[in-house]
Formats: sequence, C-alpha cells, structure tokens
Amino acid sequence: MTAQVTVGLDGSEESLAAVGWAATEAVLREVPLRLVHVEEWPNTPEVPASHARALAERAEGLLRSEADRARNDHPGLKVLTERARGRAAERLTAAADEADLTVLGSRGLGGVRGFIVGSVSLAVVGSARQPVVLVRPEHHRVAAEGGIVVGVDIHHPCEALLAFSFNEAARRGLPLRFLHSWTLPSSYGYAAIVDPGIGEELGGHLLGGLDDLLEPWRKRYAGVAVEAKSVVGSPAYQLVEAAQTARLVIVGRRSRNIPLGPHLGHVAHAAIHHSPAPVAVVPLM
Repeated sequence: MTAQVTVGLDGSEESLAAVGWAATEAVLREVPLRLVHVEEWPNTPEVPASHARALAERAEGLLRSEADRARNDHPGLKVLTERARGRAAERLTAAADEADLTVLGSRGLGGVRGFIVGSVSLAVVGSARQPVVLVRPEHHRVAAEGGIVVGVDIHHPCEALLAFSFNEAARRGLPLRFLHSWTLPSSYGYAAIVDPGIGEELGGHLLGGLDDLLEPWRKRYAGVAVEAKSVVGSPAYQLVEAAQTARLVIVGRRSRNIPLGPHLGHVAHAAIHHSPAPVAVVPLM
C-alpha cells in the first residue's frame, strides 16, 4: 500500500467534485494525490485509430488540467497522473487497494437528495480493501457547522471504523457523533407496552456498551469532541436523518462471500443513496 489519496477521473461533474475533495484530503494527510483515468477496453469490437487517438488526447488533457487545478488550489501538493486501460471497476478497485484512501464521484438527480451510484462505484466500494469515499457535486452545500456522523454496530468488531473516524475528526478538527440504532426485540411482546421502562433500560445498557467501546479512543484522541447516542428505530433511517447536518458520514462494510459478487449492507446502501454529505465506506473484518 502507498501513502496517497487516489481519485477516479472521467471528466464528469461528479468526478471533478471528487478531485477537489480528494485534493483537500491529500493535503490534510500530507500525502500525494493520484489521478486515475480508466479507458474502458475493449469498448467495441473494433475502434478506429482516429477515435482511439482522440480518446487518448482527451484523457491526457483532462488529467493535465485537473492536475494543474489541484496544484494551483494547493501549492506544494504532489500530484500524480495515470492512464489505464481495461474494465473500470477492476482497475479502480486495484488502484484503491494500493492507496490509503480512494475518492469517487456520485451523481445526484435534480432536487432529489441522494446519490445515483453506478455499477462501477458500487463494485469498487463493495470490493476495495481500503476505505472509499463517494462525493457528489453538491457536497459543498452541506452544513458548514456540521461534524462527522458514524454509524456503528456495537455487536460486531469495528476497530477499523473507529480508527478511520477518529483520524478524520482529528485531521479536520471536527466533532464526532456515533450512532447505534436498535429496535426492541419482538420477544418482549406486550411487556414493552405495559412497562415502557423496559425499553429505556435496554437503551441505557446499549449506550453503556457504546461508551465502553469508545472509551480507549477518547483517551487516545483527547482533543476530539465525541458524542455517543443509542437511538430507537431503523439504523438506516436514523443514519440518513443524522446525515442531513453532517460534513461527512462514515459507515462500515463487512466482507461477505456471496456468489453474485460484492455486497453492501442496507445501512451502507441507505447512506450512499440518501446522504447529502460525502460518504466514507470502511471495509471491516
């Protein structure tokens, strides 16, 4: 793995926004920025030589102009460029596995809040062994005073998620808000209606578990403001609601061996499709 931030660049508005976000992240991390353009190949059975040359010239011009923009916006930033041929999902996943962080663009649709994520982005997010951030063109419109929202499941190992979250908060000087969402087990039945205190007791127990999970990280990152909440309701819904006032949303992705390829859980899917803020997906064990 190389200490760098990689961004996929195809000339779309979404990918240009991703370059801007990735350049800022590279500066914060004090690592080079790597711009990668992938030419899908083969795209047709036969590609005329003139067309191939035009595509190559366009790619070179795009990489050059975006590299210049990043250097002008961030003097001293080292910017690398790379042209690749092949299946975009495969080449970008391979590039993501070599980098500390990869940033991809995601497209919003008119006034509808959320991402429309193509198959390439989903494939990279679902397969990469390193964190991937999805950025939409309107990311600069998110709440200026918001912090970082993290969806966490206290019942599963999530050290990589916590490490990434605290590191990002420390670099950016932003507060962290951890959310663990839960619903009362159906086995409680009418007992929860007769005695509402049962739900409050369980919620308090889960919050205590979340606090215990965060305690060593709070000590390690004493300068980071941390809020922990255990909330009742759908984890996907609660995370999306919290995302409306966030600067960055972070979720975990667990590795699953299924025959149909990469898989994202419903919480990660909800965040990716409905968060107005950039979404970082962190692979877990």
